[in-house]
Amino acid sequence: MNIKVNCYSGYRGEETPRSIFFNDKEIQVNKILDMWLAPDHRYFKFLGSDESIYIIRHDTKGCFWELTFYKGNPDL
Repeated sequence: MNIKVNCYSGYRGEETPRSIFFNDKEIQVNKILDMWLAPDHRYFKFLGSDESIYIIRHDTKGCFWELTFYKGNPDL
């Protein structure tokens, strides 16, 4: 699923996600839990402001973001 991501832009451009737009809401990135590189993607696992866990990836060739994993907080 393609998503819109607001990022901190450092020397590499879109470097670190700060918030995403998911289900018509802006979700802040509270904490980056993990990040890793693949040949064509950069992955970020984070805890959102809604207490959910997300994994998103940035396609470095196509310059777009995708949501690859979502686990909502059942207590909300």
